[in-house]
Amino acid sequence: MIRMQQRRRFRPVLSVLALGGAGVGLVVASLAPAGQAISADGSLSALTVSAGYSLVSTVSTGAPEEGQNGETPAAAPSEASSPSGEAGPSETPSATDDPAASGDPAASESPSALARTGAGNVRTVSCPSVAERLTDVPAAAENEVNRNLATIDRQIALANQRLARIGSRASNNLIRNAVLNPLRFQRSFTINRIGTALRRAGIRADLRNLTSCTVQNGAGGQSPSPNPTATATGDPSASPSPSDTANPTADPTASPTGSGSASPSASPSATATGGATGPSPDDFVDIRTVQPNANKPRNQQGASRGTFVSRCGRNEDGHHNSDNVIVAPGVTNGAHHVHDYVGNKDTSGFSTNDSLQAAGTTCSNGDKSTHYWPVLRLQRGKGNDADKPGGGLDGNVGQIVRPASVTLTLSGNPTSKVVGMPVFLRIITGDAKSFTNGPTNANARWTCTGFENRQLKDKYPICPRGSQVVRLLQFQSCWDGKNTDSANHRTHVAFTGADGSCPSGFQAIPALEQRITYNVPPGPGFALDSFPEQLHKPVTDHGDFINVMSEALMKQAVDCINGGRRCG
Repeated sequence: MIRMQQRRRFRPVLSVLALGGAGVGLVVASLAPAGQAISADGSLSALTVSAGYSLVSTVSTGAPEEGQNGETPAAAPSEASSPSGEAGPSETPSATDDPAASGDPAASESPSALARTGAGNVRTVSCPSVAERLTDVPAAAENEVNRNLATIDRQIALANQRLARIGSRASNNLIRNAVLNPLRFQRSFTINRIGTALRRAGIRADLRNLTSCTVQNGAGGQSPSPNPTATATGDPSASPSPSDTANPTADPTASPTGSGSASPSASPSATATGGATGPSPDDFVDIRTVQPNANKPRNQQGASRGTFVSRCGRNEDGHHNSDNVIVAPGVTNGAHHVHDYVGNKDTSGFSTNDSLQAAGTTCSNGDKSTHYWPVLRLQRGKGNDADKPGGGLDGNVGQIVRPASVTLTLSGNPTSKVVGMPVFLRIITGDAKSFTNGPTNANARWTCTGFENRQLKDKYPICPRGSQVVRLLQFQSCWDGKNTDSANHRTHVAFTGADGSCPSGFQAIPALEQRITYNVPPGPGFALDSFPEQLHKPVTDHGDFINVMSEALMKQAVDCINGGRRCG
């Protein structure tokens, strides 16, 4: 009897040990030595024990950091409380819940393989967007906020890896404790750091109800349901602010595709075409079955009808990295997917205006602007980055395809003359997270050479033999006349209306289009790089641009466009 009581007493500890790297150490935080710290990227540090398992240690922020106004940041979260005011995880998974303990081979799956339901549907973590709440980030807080937003992306990617490791037979209880509760804990800490940075800069943002995530399965439902004991309140000291409901970035001229809705596919499909994380066969459509749908506003009196082309090559230099200097400056692997770069030779997550200005360029006319977009891969075979961040470690598998051509065109406005872009103007088009965020900011078009009046927004095209796959990335061409960037990287620019005119308070600038073509075998088998949870959906395509044209070259482009000429 005494031996049985002792066995029961230690069963919770043994259960957590069995889970190991699955991240359920919150339950045993009190067992770890004091002083173990939360790591800089917001993940929980681990104490390795002699049996070869790992226990997550007690979280500590170390020495308190003194704020500019003498305030001390909120205490580090513990099992009983978190910065968001939520109750910490309280359930302890049993040993029988662990696939590894029961001999389930899924427990040892590669981290890049996402967990699947019994029906084969992909499961991924779905979290509310923190970035969408941040409509006004002061310059003093921008670097800290961007670093923590990048940390939040890494946390979701790691949660998807944990979800994959526990395998297809994981119970809802195990998923909640091994994946969702640790993720909620980490997000609470990171979101609180964002709130602290904003308060020090004099801004109070509404960061409530952002910490709890769910697991979305292929049927479109949530598995498991959100933890009923978790009451997300976000940053308890942050006062509500109006949300950014007015979104000038949605393209009012977007046409529905000929293959169905312009919104992303309702749910991940069961079978991937090559990569372990998608895409699915129903993400592809024969371009010949799509009805013509590409319409442009008619030019009116006073229109600027010219074009100016920068010839910047097709990335023959192999300039790749998984950074994003606009969205996550100062962060390595901030994109979790690989970008192609043309134009400025310096571009990385650590570029500055000065370094871009001083760098060389691949453009023949001396244009030092930065252009980048996610690479396209053939998903058969093994890429040379299969074991690297941004590549295979983030679920992006296969061989990178060099574009067959890249055309960078600045064109005019159908209703007015254009003004020059300011130097270092930053613009992003599309949304890298459209699959989970929804299609509001999705803007890329997919088509085939010879069929460019038929354009797809949420499908990859299957092109006839001899026809190339085409990506069309069209950028916002209305500028607020003041800012070169904005907190959400969108509100300082806007798309034109249905008639081609700019919204009130905006003025027309040259409209940039990045047109990229590829030689790929007909049929499925290629995919866009993406964040792991976006499943390589075509609706997540996006492009980035930083204007580093000299004033003289920009004036030349504007004069050409307003004069109705074709230059470059």
